[in-house]
This record gives sequence, structure tokens and C-alpha cells, in this order.
Amino acid sequence: MNNSQNNAAKSYAIIGFGKIGKALAKAFARKGVEVSVATTRNPESFASETAAIGTGITPTTLADAVKADVIFLAVRFESHPDVAKALPEWQGKIIVDVTNAYGVPPEKLGGLPSAKFVAKAFIGGKLVKGFNHLGAAILDQDPAVHGGSRVVFLAGDDEGATVEIAALAEDLGFAAVKLGGLSEGGLLVQAQGNTWGQLIFQDLIRF
Repeated sequence: MNNSQNNAAKSYAIIGFGKIGKALAKAFARKGVEVSVATTRNPESFASETAAIGTGITPTTLADAVKADVIFLAVRFESHPDVAKALPEWQGKIIVDVTNAYGVPPEKLGGLPSAKFVAKAFIGGKLVKGFNHLGAAILDQDPAVHGGSRVVFLAGDDEGATVEIAALAEDLGFAAVKLGGLSEGGLLVQAQGNTWGQLIFQDLIRF
């Protein structure tokens, strides 16, 4: 079974429906890939917004969203512990960390890369840092541009999880570039304190 076929059997959820969450939902809708969307609000309160994006975008509760196999964490960095508390452990799930810790003092992260810090909260889960380096306005656009595909950078300590998210990114029309582990590649796409990683806001196209 190839990666694309394997991903076809997976369930996906986006937690957070701000500018980034909406841009991610549009990416799924463009390719007809079903995804659930959750916030702290009642799903009915944003149902019209998800319907406007596409029929495969389903508003749901946080409790239902975390049942998905792959969960995109598109909330404010400070909110990730609240999401993590939705399950006692995240065994068998992949969490795609789309957060940016800009403005968070490094000492609050205990000297860890921001993605490593986030990973600690999702006990048993496999965390992949990704889709966070593009601003919402760019992520919102069709990734097929100028005859090529917009690049997304991915970093993770579990190779299998990173490969799976890379395959999903390709299914969504992006070109995936794997940067290695969270302590190496993650540093290139993280934000903390008043600094951005070297690859943040890099809008690259692969032909």
C-alpha cells in the first residue's frame, strides 16, 4: 500500500478556526479530502463558515475532533496545553504542530525547541512540526503556482509520522521538504522570544 492509499483511510481534524485553521480547511476542501474542524465554541456557531468552504469540512466538538488519526494544532501557542488535556494520552495519533511561539520567552520553554515543548504535552503522540512557516494569506492560496508546488517544511522525531504527513501534504498539492528531527529541523521553522526561525515566511516553490 502506498502512502497516498494509506492516508485515504485516515481521519483528519483541525483544532482552531482562525485564519490559519480556515486556510488549512480550504486546502483540504480543494482536494476533496474530508476534515473535521473544532474550536472551544459550539459547532453550530461556525457551521455556516465551514459550509462556505466545502461540503467535506465538518464542524464538530473538541471531544470528537481528537478522535481523528491526524490532528492539526492550529491554535495559539499558549492554548496547546488545553487541547492536550482533551485526552489522557495520544497513543497512535499524529499531531501536526502549526503553532508559533513568537513572543514566548525562551526560559518558559525550558531551553527546548518550541515543538519539543509542545510534544511533551501530547503524551504518547507523534508530533510533526509543519505548515507553520507560511503566513495565513499565503497558506490560504492554491499551492499550485507558476507551474510548481508551494513548499511546506516538516520536522519530526518519528520518521514514519513525518513520512505520513509528507504524503498528506503532497495529496493536498504541496511539495513537502523534510528537515529532520525536532531539535534540528524544528529550530529552522520555530519562533520563540522575539526571533523567527530561518525558514519562517519562506515562500518557496518546487518545480
